[in-house]
Amino acid sequence: MPKAPKSDFLGVMIARGYMDDCTDLEGLDAALMAGVVPTYIGYDATAPSLHVGHLLNIMMLRWLQRTGHKPITLMGGGTTKVGDPSFRAEERPLMTAGQIAANISSMQTVFARYLSYGGGQTDAIMLNNAEWLDGLNYLEFLRDIGRHFSINRMLSFESVKSRLDREQSLSFLEFNYMILQAYDFLELYRRHGCRLQMGGSDQWGNIVNGIDLTRRVAEGAVFGLTSPLLTTSDGRKMGKSAAGAVWLDAGMLAPYDFWQFWRNTTDADVGRFLRLYTDLPLGECARLEALGGSEINAAKIVLANEVTTLLHGAEAAAGAEATARAVFEEGTLGAAMTTVAIAPAEAEAGVSLAQLFVRAGLAASGKEARRLIAEGGARLDDAPVTDPGRMIGTSDLAQPLKLSAGRKRHARVVLG
Repeated sequence: MPKAPKSDFLGVMIARGYMDDCTDLEGLDAALMAGVVPTYIGYDATAPSLHVGHLLNIMMLRWLQRTGHKPITLMGGGTTKVGDPSFRAEERPLMTAGQIAANISSMQTVFARYLSYGGGQTDAIMLNNAEWLDGLNYLEFLRDIGRHFSINRMLSFESVKSRLDREQSLSFLEFNYMILQAYDFLELYRRHGCRLQMGGSDQWGNIVNGIDLTRRVAEGAVFGLTSPLLTTSDGRKMGKSAAGAVWLDAGMLAPYDFWQFWRNTTDADVGRFLRLYTDLPLGECARLEALGGSEINAAKIVLANEVTTLLHGAEAAAGAEATARAVFEEGTLGAAMTTVAIAPAEAEAGVSLAQLFVRAGLAASGKEARRLIAEGGARLDDAPVTDPGRMIGTSDLAQPLKLSAGRKRHARVVLG
């Protein structure tokens, strides 16, 4: 592996910590130096929104475009009908075509915040693999594509092997996923000259299959590059919060709560996250990472502002910071804080505090809300909550109420 790759893109990937492994680093470096390299990452439509776990690879596509190459965002309209079994304990629930189409429509808006789409040489394009997967003839596909896959080799991939070693069922439907993903790479090579697939390190086996298939069928010189699967310094999976997934859609997670997720980064993760999730120069990342004591909080605010600006815009980031300052320094309710509106008819009947904490995203379930209250971590207008069953009604909502989970997560409840 060359200590200093010649291509700008690989230089960024290594310096900022994006790269875990590459199938042929020297070959890819040469291809990147020779001209524009169309590159894809696939996104299955299993939910209406992408989440923070997807953000690292979106940033990789962003840097790819900024260094002169062409990103391809591939929506999994076809592969979502099967479901990726990689490192899962059980089969994904099957989704209808309508659900998948709705999810894809909802997900698409996020990419435009990070990438420039259009018809230029390095403009990003968005494709849907249903375009070529939905019309496949099964017997022809088995004969022309299936014959290139060794069952013995497929069983050796860690994503499959770990499932079988635990004696957990792996359906024939799921087993076909890696063949379909490999076929995606072949089709993208044929249709758009795609030379590189990127993904998380859990996709290594799927990526290698696609490279082998493309080389066998089309004699294409193609490459794979994976990113590390991130955990926070305290061992939690990146993108998970106490209230569940950290969504990128403002309709599923308010910009204020997204900002707060980054503001609450542990001290040990600040530098790494600045390098991975922002466009700040490496020197500035290093300066902020080196801040000590309470000054590290300034670096966390920069991190939160930079990441929120990329996704939701500068105005949303500024509003979130102002709200946080109002909540923590002035004790008031900021306008950007997550708001739960209780309809007048519902307020007449009353809503329990446990339900309100769940609806505000401060707890993932009623059980978690009751545990939060039992452990003394829940507050209502800064007073400790002791009764999860206490009903909040019309008279309680004459003024907005402030809910707090711990010291850093807040929401307000209003009538209306």
